[in-house]
This record gives sequence, structure tokens and C-alpha cells, in this order.
Amino acid sequence: MIYIYDLASNDLIEAEIVQASGKLPLKKDGWKFDWNKLLKEKNSKIYVLRLKNSPFTIEGMVQLKIENSMLIMEVIENAPHNYGSSNKRFDYVAGCLIAFACRESFNLVGPYKGYLTFTSKTNLIELYKSKYGAIQALGQRMFIDDVNGLMLINKYLN
Repeated sequence: MIYIYDLASNDLIEAEIVQASGKLPLKKDGWKFDWNKLLKEKNSKIYVLRLKNSPFTIEGMVQLKIENSMLIMEVIENAPHNYGSSNKRFDYVAGCLIAFACRESFNLVGPYKGYLTFTSKTNLIELYKSKYGAIQALGQRMFIDDVNGLMLINKYLN
């Protein structure tokens, strides 16, 4: 079971993560990435997090790619109504998406099974380290190892 935290009601709300299809939200609606363009990229999959009782409202998205036997989190984004700290509607969205990506990494075969790699924005490096147990490899390149990945899976997806 996946739950995200409704900051207005202080309730956990059941959610789900599914592979994206069809038309995705647009930049003009406040999203920072062109998800419809990303959806067309080869060797990548996009997953959306949505409420179980409201499947047409996307709370966040993640793009995953496999390169050189590694799972790469190329892009992750909370819905515009889940940004920041003052107007945010739901919490745990990014945590659920990252934990989902970690879980997907355990499906890999080879030396990077259980590892998730990504490039962080400079201002988010410390957040990824403290909140998600990410390790800074080189510059803005980071990864979450199998031990921290399992902890995130247990925290956000179980």
C-alpha cells in the first residue's frame, strides 16, 4: 500500500503508482518539465503517482531509464500543488516515487541491482542525503544503495 500525507486533514490518503499513458500535464499548467515530450523518449518509462479515489489528478511523476545495467532516475517532479512548504497539499509524494524507483532497481540483473542513480540539482543535494540516504558520488551525481533503498521501500511503500 502506498499512502501520501494530506497536510490539510492530517490524514494518510491511499495512492498508487502506475505507468503513464495518454496525455500528461503541461508546462502551462505549472509543471516544470514537458512530460509529453519525455514520454516519447526511447528506453525510458514514466510513472505517475495519483490518488486511488481520484485517478485523473496526478500528484507527481518520475522518469526512469536503464543504461549500462543501471537504473537512472532522469526526472522527478511533484505536481505544482505539492511544491514548497506553505501551499503544499500532499507530503510524501517524492518519497513514494523515489522508493518506487528503488524497488524497480531490484529488478535489474547485474552489479547495480538495488542501486538507483540520478543527478541532483545543486540546492537539493543535502536534502537527498538527509531525507533519502543518497550518497554523493561525483559532483551532482548521486545514488541510493540497496540498504537505503530497502529502508525507503519499507517507509513509503509498505
